[in-house]
Amino acid sequence: MPTSVAEQSVLKMSAPDLRSDLDLTVEELSRLLQLAGSVKQFPARYATALQGRSTSLLFEKPSLRTRLTFELAIQQLGGYAVTSIGMIGDREPLKDVARNLDRWTQAIVARVFSQETIEGLAEWSRVPVINALSDLYHPCQALADVQTMIERFGTLAGRKLAYIGDGNNMAHSLMLTAGRLGVRIAVAAPAGYQPDTGIVAVAREAGVTVDITADPAEAAAGADVIYTDVWASMGQEAEAEERKRIFAPYQVDDALMSRASREAIFLHCLPAKRGQEVTDSVMESAQSAIFDQAENRLHSQKALLLFLFGMA
Repeated sequence: MPTSVAEQSVLKMSAPDLRSDLDLTVEELSRLLQLAGSVKQFPARYATALQGRSTSLLFEKPSLRTRLTFELAIQQLGGYAVTSIGMIGDREPLKDVARNLDRWTQAIVARVFSQETIEGLAEWSRVPVINALSDLYHPCQALADVQTMIERFGTLAGRKLAYIGDGNNMAHSLMLTAGRLGVRIAVAAPAGYQPDTGIVAVAREAGVTVDITADPAEAAAGADVIYTDVWASMGQEAEAEERKRIFAPYQVDDALMSRASREAIFLHCLPAKRGQEVTDSVMESAQSAIFDQAENRLHSQKALLLFLFGMA
């Protein structure tokens, strides 16, 4: 376990941050996903991998899946997780928070409102910083999503994923992770709620096939995966009623699923508002892989921790 400033600096150089999906190369993504499969199949092999290492978990937004899967991943790898809930940098400057944490723990996981917070933590910390969700990206969820797709389909190249609804952080990370692994991405979102044009441009420059439309039926046609998320995320409660009206035509129901391929699966990063962005019948259908997807948060995050600690 690194104990000195010098040792922590070496760790940081050999284990980059995960500020966004683009911090992992395509080759690294492939290796990490192979490791996630191994971790899931042979958990005992990795039971002491993080022995003696501690990780800070910082939450500006509460979470069921992110908090529990990271805490369990760290513990099941033999490490120790310390969780703090509240506004990061609210009582003291962010750069001071980061430089306290990197003296006590060997990694920082942060679920925050703003990507700027992730960037600030990464700038001032000498240990790896993991983006567990920001307003722009959700790379940890995307890793679990592609692991689930690999389990169902074997390979990703040539598959089509249709993302229906708000073109938010989840849409961005799916483009940058699944898309760079060969998945064609179709996003159906109303005007004013489509993905960030800069991130779409970056994805296309990276070779990702991205189609943006306002028509959910067009996006869903022939898709191997139908994906959606809540219409109003945490922090958007004041917009909830207006968003319900705008996004009503984007509900994933049996009729929309019928436009996908016969072997298509349904994914949702959860929590879901059943009866809003998705019907209960789709959530409970044989095509639904949402709980496999949720389980894989645990395994893919174990693999991510091992990778960032230079153990993969």
